[in-house]
Amino acid sequence: MKARLPSVLVVDDDDVFRGVLVRELRASGFHVEALSRGEDVEASLLTDTYDVVVLDLKMPGMNGIATLGRIKSVRPLVEVVVLTGHGSVETAVEALKLGGFDFLSKPCDLDHLEAVIRRAAQTRAMRAANEALSLDLSRRAGGGELIGVSDAIGEVRSLIEKVASTNSTVLICGETGTGKEVVARAIHRMSARRDGPFVVVDSAATEVNIALSELFGHERGAFTGATQRRHGRFELADSGTILIDEIGDAPLPLQTALLRVLETGTFFRVGGEKPVRVDVRILASTHHDLGASVAEKHFREDLFYRLAVFTLAIPPLRNRAEDIPHLVAHFLARMGPPAPPAVEPEAMAMLMGYRWPGNVRELRNVIERALILAQGGTIAAEHLATHLVQGPELEAGQPGRLPAALHELEAQHLRSFLERFGGHRGRVAAALGISERTLYRKLRDLKRTRP
Repeated sequence: MKARLPSVLVVDDDDVFRGVLVRELRASGFHVEALSRGEDVEASLLTDTYDVVVLDLKMPGMNGIATLGRIKSVRPLVEVVVLTGHGSVETAVEALKLGGFDFLSKPCDLDHLEAVIRRAAQTRAMRAANEALSLDLSRRAGGGELIGVSDAIGEVRSLIEKVASTNSTVLICGETGTGKEVVARAIHRMSARRDGPFVVVDSAATEVNIALSELFGHERGAFTGATQRRHGRFELADSGTILIDEIGDAPLPLQTALLRVLETGTFFRVGGEKPVRVDVRILASTHHDLGASVAEKHFREDLFYRLAVFTLAIPPLRNRAEDIPHLVAHFLARMGPPAPPAVEPEAMAMLMGYRWPGNVRELRNVIERALILAQGGTIAAEHLATHLVQGPELEAGQPGRLPAALHELEAQHLRSFLERFGGHRGRVAAALGISERTLYRKLRDLKRTRP
C-alpha cells in the first residue's frame, strides 16, 4: 500500500480562485475537494476525512472565523490554513488564536501554499500519533519484540512479514499472555502505515454504550453524561492501524457496528445521524475459539469470516521451551541493572520445565520478582515463585527438588556453556555467575544422576 497523500478541503466563495487552487493542488498529487460556503463544511467533515482545510476568511453567510470554530469543534485534529484578501492582519491573528495553522494573503504563491499544506499535514499526523500514544502509553511499557529462536516463533515472524505489506484484516489468536499485541504492533511497524497511529481498544466493556463510544465516539447528549462530542478510537487511528483486543468478548451490538466498518469503511457516532468515513486497517485479537462461539450464537458468523481473512495463531510458551532462555535474557536486560545478573542452571531448568499457563506475561512477572529478591546477585532457584519450585510439575514427595526431566534440562544448559567456552570451567562459572566449586558440584551431581 502506498503512503496516503494529504487530503485537502478548499473552502472559498471565489469560483475562479477556488477552481485554480483545486486544479493546481490535484496536479501536485493532493486529494482535493472544494466548497463555496462555510455552512457546508461541517457536513463534509462528518462524512469525509481531511488532513488540511484551506479556508477563505471573507465569505458571505458563515464567515471564515465562524467556519474555523465549527471545523475545530467537529475535527479538532484537522489543520486549517487561512487565506485572507480583504481582512486585516488582526483578523488573521485571531484565526491563529482559534487554532488556525498559518495564514497567507491572497493572491498567494502556489508553491508557498503547497509547502504550508504539506507542513500542516505533517503536523496533523504527528498530533494524531501523539494523542494515540498518550492513550496507550501504559500498553507500550512492556516492550514490543518477538523474542525466540524456535521454529514456532520463526513461523510467526514469516507470516507477519507476508501479511504486513498488505491491507488485509488479520485475526490474531492465542492464549492469554502469548503476545498478541506484540504481534499486532509488529504488523503495523512493518506496514506502509508505520508512520500513522497504532491504537488499541478493549472491546470487552460490559456496557454497550461505553464500548460503542470508546470505538466510535459520541455526540453531545447521546446518553447520560455525554456533555460534549467525543471522538472515538477509530478517528484517532485514521491513516493508521487499530487493534480490537479480545474481540471474542465484544457484545453483539458492537459486533454489528464493527461489521459495518469492515464492509463500508464508515461508522456512526453514538447518537449521530451522519456516517463518518475513516482510512484504518483493522486487526483483531482473541483467546477464544471464535468458531465455537459462532456455533453457540455468541459471535456473528458474517463478522467472523470478515475478520478471519488472515488468521495468525501464536503458540503457547510451553510449546517453545527453547525460547525461554532468550526471553529471560531479554527481560533481565530490560528490567535489570546495567550488567544483567546471571541465572543459575538449576533455576533456568525450573523455568524451562514449567508449563507457564500465563505464558510470556507470567514469565516476565516471575523474572521481575526474582530480580527484586536477588538484589542484583545471581538468580537462583530460591528466588523463583513458590509454584515453580514446589508446583505440580515437580515429583511428588520431593518438594523443591528437580525431577529427572529438569535434571536433563539443567545438564543441557551446562553443556551449552561448556561448548561455548571450550570446556574451560573457570570461564563457564564466571559466565553463569557462580563459583567454580558450585559448578564442580553441579557437574558431579548431574553425572551421578545420569541414567
